[in-house]
Amino acid sequence: MASNILSIAQSALTAAQVGIGTTGHNIANAATPGYNRQVVVQNAALAQNFGFGFIGQGTEVSTVKRIYNEYLGSQVQNAQTAKSGLDSYYAQIRQINNLLADPDAGLSPALQDFFSAVQGVATDPSSVPSRQAALSSAESLAARFQSLSGQLTELERGVNTQIASSVTLINAYADQIASLNDAIGKAQRSTGQPPNDLLDQRDQLVLDLNKEIKTTVVKQGDGAYNVFVGNGQPLVVGTSTSKLVTLASPTDPQKVVVGYKASNGSTMAIGDSSLVGGTLGGLMQFRSESLEPAKNALGRVAIGLAATFNAQHQAGFDLSGTAGGAFFNVGAPVVTAHSGNNGTATITATVANAGALTTSDYSLSFDGANYTLTRLADGNTTTFATFPQTIDGVQIDLTGAPPVGGDSFLIRPTVQGASAFSVAITNPSDIAAADAPGAVGNNVNALALAALQTANTLGNGTATYLGAYGQMVNEIGNKTRELEVTSAAAGTLLEQTTATLQSESGVNLDEEATNLLRYQQAYQAAAKVMQIAKEMFDMLVSIGG
Repeated sequence: MASNILSIAQSALTAAQVGIGTTGHNIANAATPGYNRQVVVQNAALAQNFGFGFIGQGTEVSTVKRIYNEYLGSQVQNAQTAKSGLDSYYAQIRQINNLLADPDAGLSPALQDFFSAVQGVATDPSSVPSRQAALSSAESLAARFQSLSGQLTELERGVNTQIASSVTLINAYADQIASLNDAIGKAQRSTGQPPNDLLDQRDQLVLDLNKEIKTTVVKQGDGAYNVFVGNGQPLVVGTSTSKLVTLASPTDPQKVVVGYKASNGSTMAIGDSSLVGGTLGGLMQFRSESLEPAKNALGRVAIGLAATFNAQHQAGFDLSGTAGGAFFNVGAPVVTAHSGNNGTATITATVANAGALTTSDYSLSFDGANYTLTRLADGNTTTFATFPQTIDGVQIDLTGAPPVGGDSFLIRPTVQGASAFSVAITNPSDIAAADAPGAVGNNVNALALAALQTANTLGNGTATYLGAYGQMVNEIGNKTRELEVTSAAAGTLLEQTTATLQSESGVNLDEEATNLLRYQQAYQAAAKVMQIAKEMFDMLVSIGG
């Protein structure tokens, strides 16, 4: 019986040691990101029948369990990917908002200065200094258009760089998750026990991955995580990984898109709309919903101004009595064929009616019989069989052989409107201020040119130049404010879900201090039992001797 008591005391000592070690581990990792507290699971050892009844045989530690709620963990991941996506979008659009709305660096002051100078010509049409002032203001306006366009282009390049960085990080996380799947599987197969710290590391990596891109995680029967992104593309399957890659857009070599490289080596592009959430999703959404429309909107103002001003200028006569020429150079639409086209057709586009231009890009596809033009901003489609076609102020034509069924083209009517905007004349005498030959003091056409400032020339006669620009600025400003508010709300939700998870899984130092004291007392008590058992055994030996 003394030996039995000794083994009971030994089991109690072991359990207390495990408890102290686990509690100390919790305390040491209280500030470790992704750590979930661990608890010792004890069971009573199988009792032994001594004839007069069953006597307990002490305790045994069955496992050390990780306290983790997968449902709450999934909520935190979802909140994290939403927060990261909004933060990414907001950080980018705020730059456009600051750029366009700047009272000094924006377009509005340059546009107002230009028309003030045109009004100066109307006041004194024979004055060369007034004419020179108008040309100087026109050059300043052109420089402002080009500067704004250049800064938007720099933002595009920055987005390309950030997309590449995010893809690299995503692939690194995928490799680490696959490695942990392997290590966790081996540990569980060899010991039959969960490797808690490895599980914590893997869940933290999944959370970090969701900061970059929204994922779907499916837990397998062997405990491995399969991770999917986009439209269900498997990023991690057990111990195997596939890669995301960056590619040049098939319709715009300057634009970086994300592709999926499967384990068999094949690569396919993933649509921007499929990459939602996280930093990567926020970048994609910003580019498609704000950056590209802003560049197009700025280009529309530039093309609309250049085309309508030119038309009125060409209706007048300069100081020598010569009919006016083009005052501004007008940016032309850009058409690119899809890199996967099988045909050699060339599609061209020209601005037929600047007042009817939209801020959208267009996709033209051919099915072998008919052409379908899709306005990408709203999905509106127009189907036709012959060329030329004029839609939304853009005349589209075909040169050379017809395309092959399945070929497609991207048409961007206004994307280069601001960057290509420049002054076409250099001589002040060439300003066509008069409405008749030889009328030196005639200012009729100059008045008509000045009146264009307040005329509804854009948006099918619904907006002035400044009105169209102001609409763009307001849309960017409203979106910026919306993202600021929603990002703050998403941050609050993330804090709440994280706090809920931590209340169950996190380390409470007060609780651990209590546990430490409890296990210390249990250890001391077990040691006392062992001492008594030893004294009993020694007494039995002395009696027997």
